[in-house]
Amino acid sequence: MIQETRFVFEQTVVNHLDELATIEKKSINALIRDMIEERYEKLKKLDNFYTGIGLSTGLVGNNSIQKIKANRNV
Repeated sequence: MIQETRFVFEQTVVNHLDELATIEKKSINALIRDMIEERYEKLKKLDNFYTGIGLSTGLVGNNSIQKIKANRNV
């Protein structure tokens, strides 16, 4: 499904996009699409990383951080 969305950019940003598109030999639309996809993939990888080590849930392995603190020798 393709949905058309229009964005408004400051002239400086438009100039930068135009220059980048020229350098990479892409249309501005293709450049923006690729930039968004790259950013999305990086964020998904970070989310998967943090979920994998339990930082987003407060778990480290099968133990909560609170449980580890309560059971450690001081």
